[in-house]
Amino acid sequence: MRNFSDLTEREVLALAIANEEEDARIYADIAEGLRETYPASARVFSEMLAEEGEHRRRLIELYRQKFGEHIPLIRRQDVRGFLSHKPIWQTRPLGLDAVRALAESMELETQRFYRRAAARTTDASVRSLLGDLADAEAHHEAIAEQLTAENLPAGVRDEEDRAERRQFLLRVIQPGLVGLMDGSVSTLAPVFASAFATGSSWDAFLVGLAASIGAGISMGFAEALSDNGSLTGRGQPLARGAITGLMTTVGGIGHTIPFLIADFHTAIAVAIAVVIVELGVIAWVRWKYMDAPPISAVFQVMVGGALVFACGILIGSS
Repeated sequence: MRNFSDLTEREVLALAIANEEEDARIYADIAEGLRETYPASARVFSEMLAEEGEHRRRLIELYRQKFGEHIPLIRRQDVRGFLSHKPIWQTRPLGLDAVRALAESMELETQRFYRRAAARTTDASVRSLLGDLADAEAHHEAIAEQLTAENLPAGVRDEEDRAERRQFLLRVIQPGLVGLMDGSVSTLAPVFASAFATGSSWDAFLVGLAASIGAGISMGFAEALSDNGSLTGRGQPLARGAITGLMTTVGGIGHTIPFLIADFHTAIAVAIAVVIVELGVIAWVRWKYMDAPPISAVFQVMVGGALVFACGILIGSS
């Protein structure tokens, strides 16, 4: 790996060509990933792809004039301190805010890098070349803003933002809420029944731990196998299953951990307090993301939790 300041003018130009090729492929991947759900944003990145292709063509023409046909392969990762971007295939599903921010940072950060590099070099020709590249990146940024304004008027952008929020609700919030509700509510009965039946904090902890992990595995499989997401738009089944299973386990573990307290009555009091917090969190999520009226959300969750809690106490005390 070499320092950027050690590159020759020929190598810097080859690096610029490779960067334009990489940026163009990133824009192509983004456009393809957004095309079905966010067509207006996809058009923005398709046009930015065309711009990158034109800049690459101009750079190659300049390189041929100065250095001939052979262009050495010099990539970002070959140069110490150079910028790198996470591959798009590692960031799916694509979020609008994330890819818009990525596009802005790609142009702005590369522009700043070229300007800092130009300030450090003492070679006049390299300084001139780096300055030209920095100006080209600034022009790219302006084009990106112009394309966004042309293809994404306020109404279209707002609609795409709403669509993204719906996707987030379907793919993350909904499966997570289902798991949290199941784990927090369904495990109340076995945990408190065992607590009151045995009078032992440790026995209640073991029952709660087993119930929480078992429920998490069961709910995870149930969510993952419910549908493949192709018709409902709910995303990858494995991701949904993992979210549901994890939140189910978390919901049950929350009021199980207090039973690690040796004193039985203290453990019961802390566990009840945790249950109230858990039910409050569920009610808040339903109000925040599911548009449930706040009073209704609190009432429904608290009544359901109280019924299951009462069942556990009655069975454990019988």
